[in-house]
Amino acid sequence: MTQVKPAPGGRMLTVLRVHLPSEIPIVGCEITPYVVLRRPDGVVCTDDVSEAAPMDGYFMCYKWYRIQSDRRAAICSVHPTEKATLQCIGCLKSKIPVAKSYHCSAKCFSDAWQHHRVLHERAISALNENGTEEDELFGRFGSGNSSSGIISAVLSGSTSNLSQNSGVSNGPTPVYPTDTEKSSGETWFEVGRSRTYTATDDDIGHVLRFECIVVGKESRGAVGAPTSIMTARVIPAPTPTPRRLIPVNAADAMGLIDLESRTSSVGTFTVLSYNILADTYATSDTYSYCPTWALSWAYRRQNLLREIIGYHADIICLQEVQNNHFEEFFAPELDKHGYQALYKKRTTEVYTGSPQAIDGCATFFRRDRFSHVKKYEVEFNKAAQSLTEAIIPAAQKKLALARLVKDNVALIAVLEAKFGNHGTENPSKRQLLCVVLLMNIRVLRYSLMANTHINIHHDLKDVKLWQIHTLLKGLEKIAVSADIPMLVCGDFNSIPGSTSHGLLARGKVDQLHPDLVVDPLGILHPLSKLTHHLPLVSAYSSFVRMAGVGYDLDHQRRRMDPTTNEPLFTNCTRDFTGTIDYIFYTADSLTVESLLELLDEDSLRKDTALPSPEWSSDHLALLAEFRCKPRVRR
Repeated sequence: MTQVKPAPGGRMLTVLRVHLPSEIPIVGCEITPYVVLRRPDGVVCTDDVSEAAPMDGYFMCYKWYRIQSDRRAAICSVHPTEKATLQCIGCLKSKIPVAKSYHCSAKCFSDAWQHHRVLHERAISALNENGTEEDELFGRFGSGNSSSGIISAVLSGSTSNLSQNSGVSNGPTPVYPTDTEKSSGETWFEVGRSRTYTATDDDIGHVLRFECIVVGKESRGAVGAPTSIMTARVIPAPTPTPRRLIPVNAADAMGLIDLESRTSSVGTFTVLSYNILADTYATSDTYSYCPTWALSWAYRRQNLLREIIGYHADIICLQEVQNNHFEEFFAPELDKHGYQALYKKRTTEVYTGSPQAIDGCATFFRRDRFSHVKKYEVEFNKAAQSLTEAIIPAAQKKLALARLVKDNVALIAVLEAKFGNHGTENPSKRQLLCVVLLMNIRVLRYSLMANTHINIHHDLKDVKLWQIHTLLKGLEKIAVSADIPMLVCGDFNSIPGSTSHGLLARGKVDQLHPDLVVDPLGILHPLSKLTHHLPLVSAYSSFVRMAGVGYDLDHQRRRMDPTTNEPLFTNCTRDFTGTIDYIFYTADSLTVESLLELLDEDSLRKDTALPSPEWSSDHLALLAEFRCKPRVRR
């Protein structure tokens, strides 16, 4: 490309500066640098100026290079910002991806063994049925419950050692081989010609260089020198501990279901509920323990999508989905996997941020398994205004609305099953399902940053109880008008043993409960009204209630709170660890077949909380498989 000098005194397109959203690129995650431009009219912007839409005869040209040193660096699979010093021989022989075999120290390898052994177990299951290879590979490793039998190769700094162990070539065919340069022991391979680049496995351990330059439309020549920026070394995407479905009925409790190979049984369906942590809340101030690159939306969205798709759920209920992320990412990406989308963003009486960054509830369902019948949107602000007009004295209305109006919403979807009404007295009758997705907006927890999670819960327990009671009374009206199974799921921001949880799970509240002491507006009285008649049961209580036996079921029961029959935690941060997410179902019309296994704090890694490089939300996903009960003809 020839060099072109700008016209003397002329104003033209100019690059002011370039910076990266995250210095550390991760395999599979897009990198889009911020390129700050001054337009010919003097306006500063970050818009792309493409060749198809030049500005005053100029456009931007971009290039990405992979800089490969003659001394290749292996990266630790557990701590991806650290160089590897050990490599697991078992991984190499079982053809596990080489990037997962590296560790930065013996302690790192030992601490990670609980997760690492799962990789070996999966490799064993993929071997030949005659067992010859299995004996050769893993016979000397003993029972597989300890890492002491695994031999790890010590990695020196030499190129030959790393190349021999990894089997990775340092010279793949470049995308654009005409632009390959070599100097000072480094080779530059051009790997991309757009502003956005997605790192690949070939990039692991290498530095990337981004260049941009202004080009004349007519002359096709570069104007001035290119502006460039370098990344840190590319790291592999961390891999979380695989989670599998645990059967909970007595007949199947001895089994274990791998989500990768699972297919839906006749008459059953799965529901996933997941608070994905909106990007607007994922700040380094709040989650200082999480690496900044793992908090970046470019990384988290890909990691979340991989996790969500991997569950193969028939119905997906997501909370804290930003409006722009729903429209630009989740809806189109999940559409590629056969899902139809419904969305309800929260209201804006309290919210003061960008309209695009406002979050809400999103329900997705597989088009081949369900069809959409009806959608209801619940705005608790409207209910708060109606309540205030009805019972609050005029002098207190402003104060009451300040307490009640929190922009919380719920999304109710009525779906029709396409997989048949098997086992009923009337197989031709439509099988409908009502899915209720509730989101207690995070402003309840983080609007006062000086307060702790528990304090903010304590301040607004009356509001949360009123909201849940209001929702349940509305659901009762739907239940009366239609004989329909119901699922109520989401982030309720209420711990087991609270009045909100008690109302959901038992249909009433303990009128002597200390939560009821704080009711400055009198919205909960008379207490006798705090009831409902829906036969709701928490799905995860099945781990305790069901009579099944087996190692995996017993293991899950140890991760349950025996006093509440709920998981020990679904939310795990440095400030709070507890259960606030639930999947409730109507027990007269649905039964639980299996549940996504729970994690313990060791599985999340000893040195961190959530979110983390492995898990991109501060909540855990919940998933349950249900079967419709035979309906009794009335």
